[in-house]
Amino acid sequence: MSKVVIVTGGLGALGRIVIHELAALGWTVAAIDLAPSVSLTDAALVLGDVDLADSQSVEVAYSTVAKELGKIDAIVNLAGGFAWEPVEQRNIDNWDKMYRVNLRTAAVSAQSVIPYLSGAGCSILNVGAAVAERPGKGLAAYAASKAGVRALTESLAEELRERRVRVNAILPTIIDTPANRRDMPNADRADWLKPERIADAVAFLISDQASAITGAAIPLSLGG
Repeated sequence: MSKVVIVTGGLGALGRIVIHELAALGWTVAAIDLAPSVSLTDAALVLGDVDLADSQSVEVAYSTVAKELGKIDAIVNLAGGFAWEPVEQRNIDNWDKMYRVNLRTAAVSAQSVIPYLSGAGCSILNVGAAVAERPGKGLAAYAASKAGVRALTESLAEELRERRVRVNAILPTIIDTPANRRDMPNADRADWLKPERIADAVAFLISDQASAITGAAIPLSLGG
C-alpha cells in the first residue's frame, strides 16, 4: 500500500507541481486548499473550501482523508501568503493576516494531523522563508510569521522525537511562480527557485531516505 501525503495549498501553482512529483514517485496524494475544489489528475482526493486556519474545518478535512485513503503518513504545509508593507504605514492588521496565513495554518495542520501519524516513516514538512533570517525593508510582518514557522518546526520536532515522527522545514528564496512574476515584472529572475526544485526537496525530506533528519530548517537558494 502506497504512503498517503496531504499537501495544503495543493491547488496553487507550486502545490500542483509538488503533487505531480509526489504522485509520480508513488505517493497517494490528498490536496487541501481554501480555493474551491477542482479535478486534479495527480491527486487521489481534493478537498477545497477548507479554511486551514480554522481547527474544526481542518479536523474534518483530515478525518475525511484518513477515512477515504486509509491513513495519513505525511503532510506538506505549502499554504501561505506574502505581503510587502513598511512598518511605518501602520497597518497592524497586515501582521494578523501574515500570522494567520503562514503560521496559524501550519500550527493548526500540525495539531490536526498528529493523531494520524503512527510513528517511523511519518513526517511533517513546513515552508518557512530564507528572508526570515535577514529581512529587508517592508518584510517585517511576513518575515516574522515565517520565523515563527521555523520555531514551530524546531519545537515540534522535539515534541515528536520519541514517537519517531520527523518535522522539518525548507527555507526557500523567491520562487518562480506566475504570481511572483506578476508582482515583480522587472526583477532579475536568474536566481529564482524553480517550483520543480522545491518539489525535489519536498519529496526527499518526506521520504525514507531522509529518515535521520528532523528539526532541520534547510535553505533553498540556488535557481535553475
